[in-house]
Amino acid sequence: MDEPLRLIVLADDPLARAGLAALLANLPGCRVVAQGSAALLADAADGELDPADVVVWDAGWDAANEREERLGLALPVLALVPDEESAAAAWALGGRGVIGRAADEEQLLAAVRAVAAGLHVFAPALARALLQDGPTDPTAPPVDLTPRESQVLALVAEGLTNKAIAQRLAISDHTVKFHVNAILGKLNAQSRTDAVVRATRQGLISL
Repeated sequence: MDEPLRLIVLADDPLARAGLAALLANLPGCRVVAQGSAALLADAADGELDPADVVVWDAGWDAANEREERLGLALPVLALVPDEESAAAAWALGGRGVIGRAADEEQLLAAVRAVAAGLHVFAPALARALLQDGPTDPTAPPVDLTPRESQVLALVAEGLTNKAIAQRLAISDHTVKFHVNAILGKLNAQSRTDAVVRATRQGLISL
């Protein structure tokens, strides 16, 4: 029998947190191993909480107030948001998945499983808004990525960590970090997920 997915539930509203934790605990193949306020995002990113497959964050209205380092660069975060503005903030912060807070149990379970599998997940309406409504400059020169940077970017879009990318490409973790930093700089991105958004808008990758 497969091990249940280990989930960390974060929300600043205690009632919302308790309700979400109870809902997730009752989903098939899921187990809540920790819960707390959004301030614990930093602890989760540093590995100071119990190991988890997915961090489910009820971002609510506070997404725009979170600091980028809270999410880390490869933390498997599924953000639940109330609107497109919060979705954009959660994505820019590095959330691997963004869905509406009104998602039903089936949608929530599918999103949790997808994020645990290393995929990027977005509710269709939110994804369209993120990909289409971002700032663009038609006169800006195209981003010139090296072949290796393009390879790394494609694997970042798959949700792979630096270590996993290094193993896939048979290069060192340090080299992967160097390429990721170069990609972020060339795309003027604030996080790995922000880089995926910008690269998708420019046609460098497709989700």
